[in-house]
Amino acid sequence: MGLRELKRERTRRLISDKAFELFGDHGFGRTTVEQIAAAAEVGPSTLYRYYPTKERLVLEFVELCLFTALDEMRASGPEVPLEKALGQLVSRALSDLEAEPAKTRAIYALAEAHSSLSAHLADLVWRWRDELAAEIARRMDDSSPLVSALTAAVTIDLIEMVVQTWVDQPGPTPTLTELATQGLSLLANGELPLPCRIGLDPASAHNATNA
Repeated sequence: MGLRELKRERTRRLISDKAFELFGDHGFGRTTVEQIAAAAEVGPSTLYRYYPTKERLVLEFVELCLFTALDEMRASGPEVPLEKALGQLVSRALSDLEAEPAKTRAIYALAEAHSSLSAHLADLVWRWRDELAAEIARRMDDSSPLVSALTAAVTIDLIEMVVQTWVDQPGPTPTLTELATQGLSLLANGELPLPCRIGLDPASAHNATNA
């Protein structure tokens, strides 16, 4: 990274850090762009070049964590089995989120309190899920769209539920990786109640299986 790029990255990080401090002190809705710019010692026009909206400022960290992991998966060679590539994807995303626990917890708290942020976060997650489904389909070649879409949905749901559980639990908690491992074990061992086949009640499905 050159000197100019390094300076830009430091400015971006400073703006983000100051914004989260102000959000914590005054709330998201009551914090103005002008206050953030003043705290970071930049002009409002400079701030807008980095972050066109306050929502973008808040959610950039989550976007970076998710798409960095996805880019690494795309860059991995075909010799890496899909299951392993997905495991590495989940591990990288969760590790990056856990590396800044205060920011991760603040983002989820802000999204819960503000519908505009919640909507932007949902859009981000859906876009990531669709791009992951496309990568899974590319790796599986002849898989049906349903297979790749369901695989991507399970992956992002695992990440979301693990992070939400981690955020909601007060005091010392398992790491995100430990929670993800627990979740994957529940899925692999069939310990989660899932819908039975359409048109069959659970008793009929059980009888059909044992027939």
